[in-house]
Amino acid sequence: MGRRNEHTRDELREISLQAAEQLVAAHGLAGLSARKVVACIGYTVGSLYMVFRNLDDLIIQMNERTLDRLYGALASALAHRPPPSTAIRVLAQAYLDFASTQTNGWLALYEHRMPEEQPMPDSFTERVARIFELVQQNLALLCPHRSGQDIALAARALWSGIHGVCMLNLDRKLENIGGHPMQEVADSLLDNYLAGFVASK
Repeated sequence: MGRRNEHTRDELREISLQAAEQLVAAHGLAGLSARKVVACIGYTVGSLYMVFRNLDDLIIQMNERTLDRLYGALASALAHRPPPSTAIRVLAQAYLDFASTQTNGWLALYEHRMPEEQPMPDSFTERVARIFELVQQNLALLCPHRSGQDIALAARALWSGIHGVCMLNLDRKLENIGGHPMQEVADSLLDNYLAGFVASK
């Protein structure tokens, strides 16, 4: 893209984020740098840092857009209002599909690390929380006798397992430890976890 000095601040932010997303999709988070972004959009690094505080800020905003897309995919999967036990499985499948089709953007959510002294911004943590809320809502309907604390913990434990299945599948480790496909492993995890969670008091 040629340099266009007439871009507004918001337009510059948008084309920068689009360029960052394209670089990450093609090369992973390791392939992203400020210089590569500005080379794509025809601006200088100084111009980029008039819109973003630093590279971490750009990555966070890019990752927030990924979280928005992930939330949209999960919410769309629930559009037909399935019963709770089915809804949890539908959410898991939507997550597996997202990780498989938008792999590098999905991985960037977990690969990026803020400097130790800087917390993740509220805008990021709020987006993560609303994703977990989709799971928690259906777990609460499935197990109304469980406390809110139990539900929140279960949502994170269950989703950590599904995430682990995704990571092992991407690393082709599932093939190396028995050859079971990702879907079969995920279904086993859901079957056993939900059965135990519903049955326990």
